[in-house]
Amino acid sequence: MVKGLYTAYTGMVNEQHRMDVLTNNLANANTNGYKKEGATSQAFDDVLAYKIKDMSEGRGTARGLGINNLGVKIGEGYTDYSQGPVKGTENPFDLALSGEGFFTVQHTDSEGDTSVKYTRDGSFTMNSQGFLVTHDGDYVLGMTGGRIKLDPLLDFRVDTSGNIMQGDDNSSVATLRIRDFVDYDYLEKFGENYFQPVDGSRFQDATAKVNQGYLETSNISVVTEMTNMINVSRAYETNQKVIQTYDSSLEIAVNQLGKL
Repeated sequence: MVKGLYTAYTGMVNEQHRMDVLTNNLANANTNGYKKEGATSQAFDDVLAYKIKDMSEGRGTARGLGINNLGVKIGEGYTDYSQGPVKGTENPFDLALSGEGFFTVQHTDSEGDTSVKYTRDGSFTMNSQGFLVTHDGDYVLGMTGGRIKLDPLLDFRVDTSGNIMQGDDNSSVATLRIRDFVDYDYLEKFGENYFQPVDGSRFQDATAKVNQGYLETSNISVVTEMTNMINVSRAYETNQKVIQTYDSSLEIAVNQLGKL
């Protein structure tokens, strides 16, 4: 009977984890370029149970009680990299990628250390020095790995290949550095909408096209996430009722049957 308590408990812990993931997705429903996360579940390894201190059978002849399963445990998390809806903004600094690939940015942390990150969020702007930056102030990198500087007095145009042009003659200023990876399993999230590669990651040619005046929104369906939250809440309540039922049964066994 006590085994059932632990099984229901693991179910509650697992549903709470799923709820945390869904809540985080909904909190980023309006974050440009955000990729939704998911949670998986897996069973605990089966355990063979044996009798302990049972003298009714001879040494070496005791039979097992059977296979016990200790419930469910939290599995691996995953990220859905499917493209989100694209919306028009008519802002020349807004860029959206169509296809597989990521913008490359130079992230600066609170201690001043820099590192290269990748993002699908193309809501860029220009800082006071004329550099193309994200709204957090991180520099957008060009094909050569350097920062992209624009003339603030001139309009600019970005073609589908990521070439940035300015002036009446449309002279090329820089080319956006669009990178892609062979296996997205070797990417991990950093912050809200940044990604960084881990050991084992490999680059490949990006097929994404750049669309100026558009933004890729998050790939979250609010209706779907809300429906999943309702299902998770019901599953959590079901496990909770199982524990309450076991608790009532144990109370009867201890306080009533134990007096006989």
